[in-house]
Amino acid sequence: MNSTPRGKNIDAPRKEPGDQEIKKLAQELIEGQNTMTIATALGNSPWAAPLYYTNLGFRLYFFSDPTSRHIQEAVKSEQAAAAIFFQPPTGSWKEIRGIQMSGKVKRLGPGLESLKALRAYLKKFPFTADFFEPGQDLNLASFFKRFSVRFYRFEPEVLYYRDNRIGFSFRKKVLI
Repeated sequence: MNSTPRGKNIDAPRKEPGDQEIKKLAQELIEGQNTMTIATALGNSPWAAPLYYTNLGFRLYFFSDPTSRHIQEAVKSEQAAAAIFFQPPTGSWKEIRGIQMSGKVKRLGPGLESLKALRAYLKKFPFTADFFEPGQDLNLASFFKRFSVRFYRFEPEVLYYRDNRIGFSFRKKVLI
């Protein structure tokens, strides 16, 4: 069995990026994907749910039903984890990249942050407008009325960037 040391590239060694480059790579990955998996747990019963998201910086915004298990657990435990990853079309492990995070989920009400995040969400997912009447205001209230969802923010407290292009199993903490 071929064994490769953690964080080593088995093809050609590459210089490890500095903190700012890692932050930039993490931001590009977050902006380039559209689905995150959020994970919660209460007691000995973990749960994970995939969600569409948009971002403003490293803050991630998503809609969800306030009665869903992941929201109920995130609110009760005051903690959650999330993951975002790029799955290469070639299926090659050498191109896998991802983000691992832990942080908090907060429900957002009307306000400037919600307005900016909602605009970013609608820009990232323009098909969302198809669920509403032409010319209808697309705001938090209209989403709640149509889907019984609320708008949430996942704010990471700890974030790691993974990138097999840099080295097999490369992982580095991102300073956010």
